[in-house]
Amino acid sequence: MSEAIALNWLSGQTVSVAGPVAAGLLIAISGLASAFAFDVVTFLASLVALMFIAPIPPHPGAARPGLRSIVEGLRFARARRVVMATFAIDLDAMIFGMPAALFPQLALTVFNTGAAGYGLLNAAPAVGAFVGAAFSGWVGRLRKPGRGVIVAVAGWGVAIAAFGLLTASFPLALLCLAFAGGADVVSGLLRASIVQLATPDHLRGRLSSMHSLVVTSGPRLGDAEAAAVAAVAGPQFSVVSGGVLCLIGLIFVVRLFPELAGYEHVAGGGHDVEPTEPGEPAEPSVGAAVSREAASAR
Repeated sequence: MSEAIALNWLSGQTVSVAGPVAAGLLIAISGLASAFAFDVVTFLASLVALMFIAPIPPHPGAARPGLRSIVEGLRFARARRVVMATFAIDLDAMIFGMPAALFPQLALTVFNTGAAGYGLLNAAPAVGAFVGAAFSGWVGRLRKPGRGVIVAVAGWGVAIAAFGLLTASFPLALLCLAFAGGADVVSGLLRASIVQLATPDHLRGRLSSMHSLVVTSGPRLGDAEAAAVAAVAGPQFSVVSGGVLCLIGLIFVVRLFPELAGYEHVAGGGHDVEPTEPGEPAEPSVGAAVSREAASAR
């Protein structure tokens, strides 16, 4: 499961690395209008390619989409606390520790690197994520992926705070962003695998959609938070405080959802366990069946 998720991330990060660098260079060489025109052309090419993808018919036993199916998915996520923990910890990291909205101002007024520097700031996290995804084979062997998520989010928060402090050195700042991108991809792979393995087949699509909603909305909320703080206290303070708040929020999430640190997956043994109540033995999760099927298939 984690290997397939890593491959998907790797393909996405490949484009994420090339895109910002190409955009920054294009803006520096031929101007902003040319960059937007090129963007429109590539989007049109993507839409044309989508038209040639054959439709995938729904499974005969699949539930019809509607309000009832959404409520069922939300009810399961609320009851399955380890799933809620993955949502909460990602929102913490992205809302407080995502400084992407400040990259233009940082490139122009703090690092004094112009449009090319802005492109490098955008590309640095993607480079780290690309490297992290390319060497993520060890992720699938973790017995306690929840603890891996906690460590990865802590690394993200530290790296973002360090990025804000190292404004005197542009290369070191880029290195911090790359490290943050690597930590983020490890967190993302582990969180996605937890959601997939902790969810029964008939709800996996709905939970995956919720996971995607959290992943896409968190950075946008983070952009608003970073811009609001920067408007009051400056961009550097916004970045540093965001990293620190991410670490403080991490402590609250871990205390609120102790199930995350205790979630366990025994590789090869087909056994996912999550503590129920303090003092009670852990019980196999619904992901155990998925793991057993994968193990028998191998």
